[in-house]
Amino acid sequence: MLDPRAADELPGDTDPALRAEIAHTTAGAIVHQARALEDPEVVERLVRLVEQEGLDVVAALWADSPPGTLPGALWRLYVLREWVRRDPVTLAERYRSGAGVAQVPGVVAGVAMPPGPDDVREVADAVLSGVFAGDLAVALERGAAFCRVLATGAAFDADDVDEHDPGGALRLTRGAASLVRTAEELESAADLWRRNRLD
Repeated sequence: MLDPRAADELPGDTDPALRAEIAHTTAGAIVHQARALEDPEVVERLVRLVEQEGLDVVAALWADSPPGTLPGALWRLYVLREWVRRDPVTLAERYRSGAGVAQVPGVVAGVAMPPGPDDVREVADAVLSGVFAGDLAVALERGAAFCRVLATGAAFDADDVDEHDPGGALRLTRGAASLVRTAEELESAADLWRRNRLD
């Protein structure tokens, strides 16, 4: 048995309260500074933050943040952009199949029809750019609409493969449900931002 003093000296995880404070401080500083500077080069660097620093670094800052917070909303948008960056062909196909059925105005999501891989990449970049150089609530709503359309496309994909690949269909269905949840979280964050309560 370690005595209490020796146990306190063992290296461990960062205090959750300190992690939350770091998440809020960094997210607030990045968003508010970028918006104040109005510099397209700064916005471009922030959009490409994951490419420059790595997803692990961004995850360490914000992944544990609740969805109703600025760092939580940023984390969701960065993950969405990274997913689009890594698999634009599949996501363009999912967007195309879900666009006519999803309950969102196409203009909100902002993807050209029919979308190609470059189109979905451009929208993911534009959504994230809007956080730093536009109406943040609108950027969050565009991200939510994009997620809803992709969720609908994923549900169609699940139906298509269910008979010959039930495990794959289940994964796609769970992914669609996760996208709907992310859309709801982004919509809620947009509402909080409009009420000056997204910290």
